[in-house]
Amino acid sequence: MIVCRSAAELERMRAAGRLVGGVLTALAPKVVPGVATAELDEIAERLITDAGATPAFKGYHGYPATICASINEEVIHGIPSGQRVLQEGDILSIDVGASLDGYFGDSAITLPVGQVSEEAATLLRVTEEALYKAIEVAKPGGRVSDIGHAVQRHVEAYGFSVVREFVGHGIGQRMHEEPQVPTTAKPVADRASPRAW
Repeated sequence: MIVCRSAAELERMRAAGRLVGGVLTALAPKVVPGVATAELDEIAERLITDAGATPAFKGYHGYPATICASINEEVIHGIPSGQRVLQEGDILSIDVGASLDGYFGDSAITLPVGQVSEEAATLLRVTEEALYKAIEVAKPGGRVSDIGHAVQRHVEAYGFSVVREFVGHGIGQRMHEEPQVPTTAKPVADRASPRAW
């Protein structure tokens, strides 16, 4: 069930989202060759706790860290470690979640480590563009399937593929709420049928 939020609740969700965005912004310049992913995790935890919030991932189903730090071909949930040191040419996905005042924020970013290959740079550009394509169609009267279709169409046009095993998700007083948002979907031709959201 998708929960409709009051204006006050939405503002609390925005605050949690802003905190997560601020953590990602602070981590981005630290993503350089020679940095261990555990160092990034320590910075994120300090920023979250200093803001009076709680790291959302730490302890969630036994997860041991504040961030997920996925290097290169790792899709999600890479565990930070002092042994996982970033190398020139890597790409790093950082996922951050925080609970603030009873509401969650959760977001991720993928960054180049130093100079990356032309293919990796294209992947980063195309996936960021896909995000904005998805945002364009996430509007009143739209469908959740429109979001997945926009992402899939854009990345496949450049010869890339989407992850089918995992989905995006709603957020609020729990870290994972409805709706699930897949990155694949067929366009819906009949707009007269009931909305998916």
